[in-house]
Amino acid sequence: MLNYLWGFMIVIGIVYAAFTGNLPAVTNAALDSSKEAVALCITMLGVMSLWVGLMRIAENCGIISGAARTLNPFLRFMFPAIPKGHKANEYISTNIIANVFGLGWAATPAGLKAMEEMGQLNGHSQIASKDMCTFLILNVSSFQLIPVNMIAYRSQYGSANPASILGPAMIATFFSTLAGVVFAKFMYALPQNRKHARNLKLPPQEIPSTYSRSQADLSKKKKGGIFH
Repeated sequence: MLNYLWGFMIVIGIVYAAFTGNLPAVTNAALDSSKEAVALCITMLGVMSLWVGLMRIAENCGIISGAARTLNPFLRFMFPAIPKGHKANEYISTNIIANVFGLGWAATPAGLKAMEEMGQLNGHSQIASKDMCTFLILNVSSFQLIPVNMIAYRSQYGSANPASILGPAMIATFFSTLAGVVFAKFMYALPQNRKHARNLKLPPQEIPSTYSRSQADLSKKKKGGIFH
């Protein structure tokens, strides 16, 4: 849908420029934008290489695993159904740490692996578990200590002080994450909702099961709900 929308806007812009005699301006803008896009890609490539490299060094030095252990109380609070010591916890920790430093591209692989692990715990159901929904909310709200992307963009476009957004960004993302945590825990506390599962017309075996904290109980499926 977005492809059609962007295509429509481009065509309308070119047609309007043709009727108003501004085609040369459109051509110049296209060329200038292409140059800026290449320059921005080169800038972002350097920033990405630096921070992803630092993350890899931190991972090899055991800093990430140490941070994951530090995050354990928070993970137990936010994801109580994930068994202690499960691989999903490590991936979630890596994703959160990367997001805190504004490394969305580095957070994505860990986030996908975390979802994959939680999907296995959820019996590969077509309905996301409560923990999967909570993880998605945390990613959307995403508290950031250092918004690397925005600093790089501001530097590329000539900002006198690219890092001046650190304070406002921390405050804004802190409250967005706080709101996300409150909402996630509120939804987590709601009783199982079978009505929505029936509306999806899923067979009974596709209604997700509650996964317990012990590995032995993971094979025992219990009927759950839409946000479970």
